[in-house]
Amino acid sequence: MASATLAPHVRDERPDIGGEDANGSRPSALTTTVPREYVHRTAISEVFLTDWRPGSSDSWVISAQWPRAHTFYGPRDGLHDPVLLIETMRQAGILLSHVAHQVPLDHPIIWQRVRYDLLPEALRTTGRPAEIELHVTDHDMVFRGKRLATARQEFRILCDGAELATAALDYSCHSPAVYRRLRGEYSDLDLANSRKLPVPQAVEPRLVAREHDRDVVLSPTEHADRWQLRVDTSHPVLFDHPVDHAPGMLMIEAARQAAQADTPGSTLPTSLECTFARYAELDAPSWVRARTTERADDGSRQSTVTVEQHDKPVVSARITSVPTP
Repeated sequence: MASATLAPHVRDERPDIGGEDANGSRPSALTTTVPREYVHRTAISEVFLTDWRPGSSDSWVISAQWPRAHTFYGPRDGLHDPVLLIETMRQAGILLSHVAHQVPLDHPIIWQRVRYDLLPEALRTTGRPAEIELHVTDHDMVFRGKRLATARQEFRILCDGAELATAALDYSCHSPAVYRRLRGEYSDLDLANSRKLPVPQAVEPRLVAREHDRDVVLSPTEHADRWQLRVDTSHPVLFDHPVDHAPGMLMIEAARQAAQADTPGSTLPTSLECTFARYAELDAPSWVRARTTERADDGSRQSTVTVEQHDKPVVSARITSVPTP
């Protein structure tokens, strides 16, 4: 499982940004990011959503912008990072839980499953930031009293007006009291972080299509297809704010890097499905393993990636990769 938590309280409406244009008139709309609290981010630079509005019945349209450069989710080989798609979905799901379904800001949002299928050509970069539009519909919503308990959101995602991906996200919401009962002593943020393991050495960055050791989330073992998960809580993106366990985006990055390390040549994950079974704690090693098929007639390969801790499954992922265009 993976969650995001946040404690501060902010008002439950869109921010009202004042000011006048050059003619002395207030503009009808200004482009800004949504409040960072609505997407459980500390750094404003890590907020990619810019607006939201109702769509048809039980649906929303969310706008986002992807930067031309990013310290972690940066473009590669002229293509936007596909894992940036999942981070944008993550933010959209959290945003809607708060603004559409009145989930309090301090309630953890816990993932059960996330998936996407994308068209590689729609990831091509241009000379300007990419304008992303997410059409989101709610399904299988369960409430406990008036509070949202679980939901599945389905996405149709456009990039600069072109069809980019279809995707889905299953998650649950818990009150802080319920989360403390579920997590036991691990819900103590300071205690959990005081027990974290030293960060092991990184595999060679080029093996996982990275440029710097700090962005590598796998550590080598004696087996070529098995790695220890590198949990570096000082990473400014994967650990934007303190958490009591290894976060979901770290797990997805580990799955992507493991699939790349187990596949010859530079690849692009065009399809990914990740299921979360339990939390990965900071006080014990987690082990990542990949199994990849031979290349199919269309050039694609299928990878199955698992993450285990204490010999119990934490995450399982299925990834379809193609040679980087």
